[in-house]
Amino acid sequence: MIYALCLMLIAVGLYGVVVKKNVVKIVISLAIMEYGINLLLILVGYRAGGHAPIMEPGASPAEFAAGAVDPLPQALVLTSIVIGLGVLAMMVAICIRLYERYGTFDITEMRRLRG
Repeated sequence: MIYALCLMLIAVGLYGVVVKKNVVKIVISLAIMEYGINLLLILVGYRAGGHAPIMEPGASPAEFAAGAVDPLPQALVLTSIVIGLGVLAMMVAICIRLYERYGTFDITEMRRLRG
């Protein structure tokens, strides 16, 4: 059920990227899609009743592996959040430059004004 919600969030973002003609709305749609993907990655690494992946002295490796949460998706999402923030800042800067150049956020107007 929760995976379906993540996929729906990704689909809403993809719809906005494909259909919208406003550059700012496209940037917001890309951010929504990124949040959906990050949530999906976190859910892939979730384990009900799991514990932190820190092995205590004297614990058997089999019991540890059976109950520990996978830390790799968490590390990937942390990296993805940092990279996503940088990309979002760059996209906003490009939107500002496009508005300064063309005076609009509409993609069809920018194509027509390019001449």
